[in-house]
Amino acid sequence: MPLTMTTKRRLVTTALLAPASVWLFVFLVLPFIAMVVFSVGERGPAGGYQPAFTLAQYANLPARAAAYWNTLMLAPVGAFLCLIVAYPTAYYLAVKAPPRYRLLLVSLVVVPFWTSLLVRTYAWMYILGSRGIPNLLDMIGIADVRLLNTSGAVLLGIVYGYLPLMIMPIYVSLEKLDRRLLEASADLGAKPVSTFFSVTLPLSLPGVMTGVALVTILLLGEYLIPQLLGGGKVFFIGNALVDLFLQSRNWPFGSAIAVTLVAVVVVVLMVAMRIAWRISGTRQVDLV
Repeated sequence: MPLTMTTKRRLVTTALLAPASVWLFVFLVLPFIAMVVFSVGERGPAGGYQPAFTLAQYANLPARAAAYWNTLMLAPVGAFLCLIVAYPTAYYLAVKAPPRYRLLLVSLVVVPFWTSLLVRTYAWMYILGSRGIPNLLDMIGIADVRLLNTSGAVLLGIVYGYLPLMIMPIYVSLEKLDRRLLEASADLGAKPVSTFFSVTLPLSLPGVMTGVALVTILLLGEYLIPQLLGGGKVFFIGNALVDLFLQSRNWPFGSAIAVTLVAVVVVVLMVAMRIAWRISGTRQVDLV
């Protein structure tokens, strides 16, 4: 019996989606299921996991309240600071930069990814340490300035490390912007500032939300920057998970923290995307 065209299309679609679906199931869904199972278990006598069914691990979550607080406060702030720096940069690259230099400038944005984040963070440890900026300030009479092992140092490292991930989605969104809309706005008498807030910004919101979501999600699991620039005094959830899984070997408690963090991330992103969708829809109605 010959296959219909619809059946052939479904088979082709299934074949194309199968590798990615298997990959996501094996490396995303199965580990998450294992984490949920571990979270309702108990810590074994020698550490690790012992089968059980208890919610005691979730009841003990307030013990890591500081890590949750630092993560849920500094991660959005870091993403916002990245946005503040990234949007003007992306706007210049996409709209104002000469076309013949645009590819070179975009390449310079990606260059930091050629170097390990560990090496770049160690460089900031030296710059913010006693031999760096504090030493220079001490020479001009400003003594006892502490920059390393503070929230400010962590935020600086976040902006430096994650800025390219914020710039590129915004740049792509602005680069696809129809220049005729800007010309039409100017022809109708709108000032550049009004054109930006009524045309450019609303149409670039998808890139903005993509960049914010990407950076925020990665920051919620960040370990290296708080560990090196925070010096153990600015503790993220990633640092707590490393401590619980590798040092304390309390896998059930670590899994409960991880499951809770995933739930928080999903809720926050759903709310953020819904707000962005409403803002974008309102702006489009205003444009019409």
